[in-house]
Amino acid sequence: MATTETAAGTPRRGGRGARERILRAAVELFARDGIHVTGIAKLTDVAQVSTRTFYQHFPSKEALVSAYLRYVESDPEGPVHGEAVLERTDLSARERLLALFADSPPAKVMRGCPLHNAAVEAAGTMPEAAALVERHKRGFPQRLIEPAAEAGAHEPEPLGRRLAVLFEGANALSTSLNDTLPYQDARELARVLINQATGPN
Repeated sequence: MATTETAAGTPRRGGRGARERILRAAVELFARDGIHVTGIAKLTDVAQVSTRTFYQHFPSKEALVSAYLRYVESDPEGPVHGEAVLERTDLSARERLLALFADSPPAKVMRGCPLHNAAVEAAGTMPEAAALVERHKRGFPQRLIEPAAEAGAHEPEPLGRRLAVLFEGANALSTSLNDTLPYQDARELARVLINQATGPN
C-alpha cells in the first residue's frame, strides 16, 4: 500500500480502507470533541490519511457528517444507545420495550445520542445532516408503536410516542448528569405506562 508523509513526517495511508478509517475517526472525535471543534487536519491525522485522500472520499466536512450519521445509525453495536434491542427476536414485545431503557455500560463520560448531538451542532448550518437526524427521530416512535401493539396495548400509537419521549429524555438527562440513574427511572416509568396501556380497559 502506498504511503505519503506530512511535513512533520507522519506516515499517511491511502488506498483500501481509507474511507472506513475516516468514518471511525469521526465516530471517535465527534463524540469526544464535537463536530465543529474537530477539524479536517485532526481527522486526517487520526485516520492516517492525507488531506487529498480525505477529499477524494468526502468533498466537504458536511458530506462527512452526513456519512457519519448514516454510519452510526446503521451500526447495531454503535453509539445510538439501545435502539438495536428493538430488533431482537429472543425477547417478547414487552421485554423489548423495557430493554430499551437498560443502563449503558459504565463510562467516564456519557456522550449521549450522536444524532441528537449532531442536530444541535448542525442547526442552521448543515441542512442535509439535520434532515437525516429528523428522519430518524420521526421514525423512531413508529419502531415503538409496533411492539406496543404486539404487547397488547389498547392504544399503541400514544404509548409508542410517550415511550419515545421518555427514552429521548433519559438520553439527554443522563448525558447532562453523566449518570445512568435517568435510565433506571425511565425504565420504571416505562413499566407503569406499559402496564396501564395493556391492562383492563
